[in-house]
Amino acid sequence: MAEQSGAEVLARAFAEAGVARIFGVPGGGSSLDLIAAAKREGIGFVLARHEFAAGVMASVTAELSGTPGIALCTRGPGVGNAANAMANAALERSPLVLVADGFAPAERGFATHQYFDHAAMMAPVAKETVALDTMPAGMAAHRALATALAAPCGAALIEMSAEAARAPAAAMPRFARPMPSVADTAALAAARSLLGRAKRPVAILGLELLDPDAALAARALVAALGCPALVTYKGKGAVPDADPLFAGIFTGGAAEAPVLDQADAILLLGADPVEFIPKPWRWGVPLLDCGTAPRPLHYRQPDAACYGALAPMLRALAEGLAPSAWTPAEIARFRETWKRVLANPGGGHNARGLGPQRVVEIAQAACRRAGADPRLAVDAGAHMFPATTYWEASRPGDLLISNGLATMGFALPAGIAAALHDPARGAMAFIGDGGLLMQLGEVATAATLGVKLVTVVLNDAGLSLIDIKKGGRDLPDRTLDWPRVDFAAAARAMGAAGFTAGSEAALDAALAEALALPGPSVIDVAVDPSGYPAQIKALRG
Repeated sequence: MAEQSGAEVLARAFAEAGVARIFGVPGGGSSLDLIAAAKREGIGFVLARHEFAAGVMASVTAELSGTPGIALCTRGPGVGNAANAMANAALERSPLVLVADGFAPAERGFATHQYFDHAAMMAPVAKETVALDTMPAGMAAHRALATALAAPCGAALIEMSAEAARAPAAAMPRFARPMPSVADTAALAAARSLLGRAKRPVAILGLELLDPDAALAARALVAALGCPALVTYKGKGAVPDADPLFAGIFTGGAAEAPVLDQADAILLLGADPVEFIPKPWRWGVPLLDCGTAPRPLHYRQPDAACYGALAPMLRALAEGLAPSAWTPAEIARFRETWKRVLANPGGGHNARGLGPQRVVEIAQAACRRAGADPRLAVDAGAHMFPATTYWEASRPGDLLISNGLATMGFALPAGIAAALHDPARGAMAFIGDGGLLMQLGEVATAATLGVKLVTVVLNDAGLSLIDIKKGGRDLPDRTLDWPRVDFAAAARAMGAAGFTAGSEAALDAALAEALALPGPSVIDVAVDPSGYPAQIKALRG
């Protein structure tokens, strides 16, 4: 095969893996060589304002497209900034490959400026680290891609110095995606036996059901049993909120306990333990774990387990199942109780703004009136509880969230990626003022790209979730809050539309105008945080 440069071999492998665009903040080394080589392969480049945002955009693109996400950065500080994105990909089980500018062997003899051991820094969160200076480019690319895509998906690091990017490199055979394993026949038989004995099973659907085919198979299994279905945050939409079998969201907390306390078996369908809050597993009934690959189950070992390609596995388990003893009326009561205990309408006479729940409800109603169907990206913070509870999803990937890592600053770059992935649907982001302050520069990214993204800032001028956790501690002034920021003005300064809403009518009007725009907008909504403590207590106990 004809020789190419190292950067060209990487770009060709990425194209063969189905990559449509690379996200990043380039430096002066190998980054520019890779961007140029990628362009020749038909792969676009998106310039982010921060490496963390680039990594999140790549990860969300991977989750929505099923292809690996690619991000790039410069050496030293670029890698440092990207570390949180790599941790996010690791804990969200998202296939992300970060290509970092590296140091050639000759440089390592004298380099101190910007130098630290990139691979050592990323070791806790990267499934694989490879370097083109010690491994052929094609082999490095294939190994990183295959490792990131292998179940459970995760992050990989490729280091490529400027010297390696330009050096001749042998081409490789076409990249082939690793084939998923098939569930063991004996494991399937054990799972069917457990299901056959269960009279009141409850299913928990999780992040691996972002795959639409697997989600359909999980729905069919739940329908065959006629049992309550709980979803994790990332599993939301695997069973639609409007489905009569939908019973609420599972986190491992208190709000979902009423239904699980009556279960005689619990089925984990594509649900990863990384999605659950760190509390002891409280149910002693038989547990069936169905996933793409084994993973450490720190709460308890399953009584039966099936690992491999989820869609055929779940279809096989659904064949010939007898309906459970649950009635539709029981499941409806569980669902209604779950929503009622998590209610956070706000709006008392001393309220400092709108109730967060009402912000979510008004936003979804405005979308429906406008005929809009945006994906929703939700940031970490107290506002995520009303957002995940009251935003109704009907398909996998309707709601995007950092759940395993739960990092602030996720929603804005996630919304940009979702809008780029599906311009017709566009996206909406719910983000707190703290999270947006961390990633405010990405409003300029959205404006430059012209993406159809409505960012709703739930602005309470502080870290409300952390404020709840402070207990009786006497902290210095301004430890957990700050002067209110005018995000609408900031958005306009960066080329996006900006709106301010202090009432339900003003929010409704701003949403109508924002949803009609072809490009990005920011709606700064003053919210009342007073209802959060009761909501979080109801959720987590």
